[in-house]
Amino acid sequence: MPSKGIIEFLVVDDHPIFRQGLVALLESELRYKVKGQAGSAREAEQFLSGEQVDIILLDMSLGDSKGIDLIRDLKSKYPSIPILVISMHDELIYAERVLKAGASGYIMKEEAWAVTLEAIQKVLNGKVHVSQNINQRLLSKMYSQKDETLPEELLSDREFEVLEYMGQGYGTGEISESMNLSVKTVSTYRDHIKEKLQLSSAAQVRRYAVKWWQSRRT
Repeated sequence: MPSKGIIEFLVVDDHPIFRQGLVALLESELRYKVKGQAGSAREAEQFLSGEQVDIILLDMSLGDSKGIDLIRDLKSKYPSIPILVISMHDELIYAERVLKAGASGYIMKEEAWAVTLEAIQKVLNGKVHVSQNINQRLLSKMYSQKDETLPEELLSDREFEVLEYMGQGYGTGEISESMNLSVKTVSTYRDHIKEKLQLSSAAQVRRYAVKWWQSRRT
């Protein structure tokens, strides 16, 4: 926990309305000050190159970058700054990934403000914050004899990203351009997905990806 009286934040979210609402809520707390705002990974890194903050609140989806990549990059450059992810994406799918990338907590955007404040306080105190459901799931995976791993958890971050793009209907060429990878590399990731999910063809991978993506949106 920072020893000074005022806690300074960087808020990173590419949705201006949500970001401004979050900033207003934070600054309604007497000890909290939003020192910087960013709508993209590039803006966040530019800000941090010249300023210091006590905590970063970060959305998972950014227009110019994947949140997991940004978490990993920021933790390598600023290891002492805790990162709390505030996201609309399903915590069952993303919470473990962001923790492994270096974040100190994960909270859904739909949570009440009191829960968000509690999460911020825990992270500032050097603890990890996840929901009770995720906490129970992590404990169950540690101590249970059963295999409770979701199929998508078998994928690396890059394979998972390819699955996301495929689920949204992107073709191999479009994915390679979006991820700045060669078509061959994307095809290799797709083949890894096929093997790990025990699917028989690229067409089955695509059908699986679309169905999985649609299930997340409902």
